[in-house]
Amino acid sequence: MTQTRKSRLPMEKKPDFQLSFEFFPPKTQKAEERFWNSLEKLIPLDPEFVSVTYGAGGSTRERTLRMVSRISSETGIDAAAHLTCVGASREQVDEVVRGYYDAGVRRIVAIRGDPVEGVGEKFIPHPDGYASSVDLVAGIRQIADFDVSVAAYPEMHPESSSWDEEMDNLKRKRDAGASRALTQMFFDNNDYWRFMERVEKANVGMPVVPGIQPIHNFERISAFARKCGAKVPLWLAQRFEGLENDPGTHALVAASVAGEQVSELMDGGVRQFHFFTMNHASQVMALARILGAGS
Repeated sequence: MTQTRKSRLPMEKKPDFQLSFEFFPPKTQKAEERFWNSLEKLIPLDPEFVSVTYGAGGSTRERTLRMVSRISSETGIDAAAHLTCVGASREQVDEVVRGYYDAGVRRIVAIRGDPVEGVGEKFIPHPDGYASSVDLVAGIRQIADFDVSVAAYPEMHPESSSWDEEMDNLKRKRDAGASRALTQMFFDNNDYWRFMERVEKANVGMPVVPGIQPIHNFERISAFARKCGAKVPLWLAQRFEGLENDPGTHALVAASVAGEQVSELMDGGVRQFHFFTMNHASQVMALARILGAGS
């Protein structure tokens, strides 16, 4: 895989929106082949950046570093490495940050991360570590001039007691040095619109990019969404009802649902999208076509 940046966009006029894609580090050789095949298919869409996630407690640290380094060196795409502060001291986290910088990575997606015990469990900071995502962003920016993305929650973070607290936390991330926020998955666009009204009213003052989750497997995605505090609307569950053993129809319904979501967001003025690929390219390619990219 040796494509360079200048050969990636076949169209004469670049679309008036930006895309970014999230991948996770593959665990097997076969999965890694799928990772690179999927990425290669998405390269012509000219993403602003591609991010690679970071396992709980740094469990994928080396694989994440290897992936982002290779993406940068072989494709010319800006690669963003995810980073959490769960289960690690400040010194350990800072060592990872310096490793990213030494490898030429200049973008980081900084999130506090879920407890090692699992999503939904109480977060307990490492006694010598960063206590929050705000502290993590500040620590990253003290080490080097990284472009830092952070998380936002259209349905409110499960640990927030109020929307005022949610907005204050988002502003603290901005003040610590964040450049943008990427939202958690959501399936009801009204949740995003209401969230953006709160963002504007609170004068957050940084872009909030909707995170779009194509539904490759409804049962898995809905189970994960519930753990994260993202609701699965009844109408959505009804569309996938009875399709567990019908992958063809499932894929068609999933494409229709995601297509409706991004079309409505774009009609409402959204011009930046962050796609959670699950290391698959087909649905993301279809959504990009709906938006007008790659045509």
